[in-house]
Amino acid sequence: MMNYCGLITSRKEAVPLKSIEVEVEVRDHVATVVSTLNYENKEDKPIEAVFVFPLPGDAAVCHFSAKIGQKEIVAEVKEKQKAREEYDDALSSGQQAFLLEESEQSPDIFSLSVGSLPPGESASIRLEYITELAVQADDGLRFCLPAVLNPRYQPEGSEGASVQVTSVPASLVPYSLSFSARLSSPRPVSKVESSCSLDPLQYLNTEQTQATVKLAAGHKFDRDVELLIYYKDAHQPTAVVEAGQASAKPGTLMGDPVVMLSLYPEFPQAVMSSVAPCGEFVLLLDRSGSMSGACMESAKDTLLLLVKSLPMGCYFNIYSFGSSHEHIFPKSVEYSQETMEEALKKVGEMTANLGGTEILRPLKDIYSQPCIPNQPRQLFVFTDGEVGNTKEVINLVKKNSGSHRCFSFGIGEGASSALINGLAKEGGGHAQFITGTDRMQPKVMQSLRFALQPAVADISVKWDVPKGVAVTVLSPPITALFQGQRSLIYAQLTVKSHLISRIFRAAEGCVTVKYSLAGHPSKSQLHFNLKPAEDTGLTVHRLAARTLIRSLEMGETRRTRQQNEGVKKKVVEHSVQSGVSSVFTAFIAVNKGTGKAIQGPLVRRNVPTGLKECALFDDNMSYYNSADDCENIDGFSYGECEEAYDDYICCGDLGACEEAYEECISSETANQKSLELEEENDYEDDDWTGACGDEAPCGARGITVIRPAQPPRDPFLQLVSLQKASGCWEQDPALAAALGKTSKEVENTKPSGVNQEVWATILALIWLHGSKMDAQDEWELLAMKAVSWLRAQNVPSVTECVEAGNTLLGFNVKKDALGL
Repeated sequence: MMNYCGLITSRKEAVPLKSIEVEVEVRDHVATVVSTLNYENKEDKPIEAVFVFPLPGDAAVCHFSAKIGQKEIVAEVKEKQKAREEYDDALSSGQQAFLLEESEQSPDIFSLSVGSLPPGESASIRLEYITELAVQADDGLRFCLPAVLNPRYQPEGSEGASVQVTSVPASLVPYSLSFSARLSSPRPVSKVESSCSLDPLQYLNTEQTQATVKLAAGHKFDRDVELLIYYKDAHQPTAVVEAGQASAKPGTLMGDPVVMLSLYPEFPQAVMSSVAPCGEFVLLLDRSGSMSGACMESAKDTLLLLVKSLPMGCYFNIYSFGSSHEHIFPKSVEYSQETMEEALKKVGEMTANLGGTEILRPLKDIYSQPCIPNQPRQLFVFTDGEVGNTKEVINLVKKNSGSHRCFSFGIGEGASSALINGLAKEGGGHAQFITGTDRMQPKVMQSLRFALQPAVADISVKWDVPKGVAVTVLSPPITALFQGQRSLIYAQLTVKSHLISRIFRAAEGCVTVKYSLAGHPSKSQLHFNLKPAEDTGLTVHRLAARTLIRSLEMGETRRTRQQNEGVKKKVVEHSVQSGVSSVFTAFIAVNKGTGKAIQGPLVRRNVPTGLKECALFDDNMSYYNSADDCENIDGFSYGECEEAYDDYICCGDLGACEEAYEECISSETANQKSLELEEENDYEDDDWTGACGDEAPCGARGITVIRPAQPPRDPFLQLVSLQKASGCWEQDPALAAALGKTSKEVENTKPSGVNQEVWATILALIWLHGSKMDAQDEWELLAMKAVSWLRAQNVPSVTECVEAGNTLLGFNVKKDALGL
């Protein structure tokens, strides 16, 4: 059974983890992260501290050590079962031991066990990992230190054991975090942004190619620590060759040089503009309870913008899921005014009322639908990523990767990076994360632009290296390329020993990526020097090893037991040799020099991670509706739960509550008070109970429903909602209101003889260009639809309309800027 709700401090139990110190070194697009976890046992008996925590899903964990007093014990990587047995044997014999292992269900969750810490003793654990930074739509590089670990929903019948997570609301996390980062790059660092409070960026040289930044004191563990790093020049293709480890055997991964290639393909503009946009767009929205509130409202606004921006002639459908799943149409339908209106009406009615996060079933349903000829399938997945069967889900996407591209969006704090990145990687798409105050819309529209790019086919990589050099590619084959987006390739360079000095002193290599873009042969090429870079340590080797290990782990699932054993043996071999963790290995350290055995039975202490607000869970990922429900958790008193419940809004099933409320106020027992409450759109549980008595199910269940008065709708979203599927707008009172004018003002300024739809569409375009240029990424595609529609009308008086529109709206937008 999963212990989802662990209010450790409310039980008055000591938590042995006192502080976490994180130091990050970012070199261009690679980050090395060193975390130091400081433990102290203030109890009068020996303890075992167990800490389940998140790491980036693509991290190469490469070092683990423990320091007790002045003695440092460096852990070794061993086969996981052997490491566990060694840990248990050490504890049984009274020795100190330290175990670090990756979850079998999700590579972004790790468990750290600190065993036999005697009374009064301290220990410092040092954990090091390396990770690549993802390129964002605005060319920023995203670094994320996960600090929030939300419980993961484990569907019944899914493979493997569930991950036991101890989580508490953020304010109850009993340890501190300090964080600093040092940045260096050949290019100047222009700025660093974050959803967390940072101290000012400090430059270390006049060229501004080196800088440091620190997290402001008092981080509350209510969000991940995210850095968005911007360099002054656009990203360029690069190659880094790293010399092998001197102590490793030549011909092995660690003994040979390894090259890391970063490619940024540029597609021919003539080809891009000649392809008419088309496709089958399948949108899959998470409606589990954890999506309640702002996440759900933002997702619905995003679906509005996304559906409005789809091209005429495409097909689409919208699925939503929780413990069950639903679809708007039985199968994808052609995009038209009628189907668009029907879909958006149902989107507007959606709430986060479908229970747990069971994504596997809707994916199977989607993949069971036959693809539509000449309409490439594009799958958009919106989720907060709280699933426990991550590998099953990713394997299903990989199995169907030949029939679609998958674009994934991690919503909110603590979204599983393993799930979000894995969906996009195996589905040949692109991943985005929306955290803090991020707007979801620009990131989703960027992915829609990628989806509208013609699919790249027949990708091949050719290596041109000097004679005597053998290239072994360690990365899985490239399955997707997008304009300006990075593709990474790792390769091992094996050289005959008598040629090493000559080849690596002055020789060059070249890699050519060939592909077909909309039937047109294209290629990207990169020349690179084979001379190894200095001061990279084994960073590139460890990233390459991680890539190879992940590729083996994510191989075909339909293997025989003998084949699986063969893959496991290879993974363990690479993991042990490179010192990089895997699902089949673990880091183990035993302090064999303690002198005397530690006496007394061990007491286990689970160290909690931060949990996003609105989160008391039961084993089925249901949100607790009251402190009374929380009391049902083993070991928690009402007082302890009430304290947590009072501090945090426990969401409950708001969708069901609102439906029940509407039923209540429409019943014969509803009195004038309930009608007044409905008109005010502002009611609380007690008001409802008073108005409707026993017919107030949410009141009876103890859910406090607080629905504040709704603010006026954003004029931008109001304008978007009025656009027709064809791209035009109609001249009506709703449009006038969105533009901040009266219907009379709009009508009186219309040039004579101009069609009302033409006039309305030109006004909408002028308003977007005049007042929403800061959000152009969000409306650019629907504006292109509007311009295409206008061109098809052959309007003779465009100049006159633009001048009149500027006069009415108070702007000075040029006709050329509108694309007319």
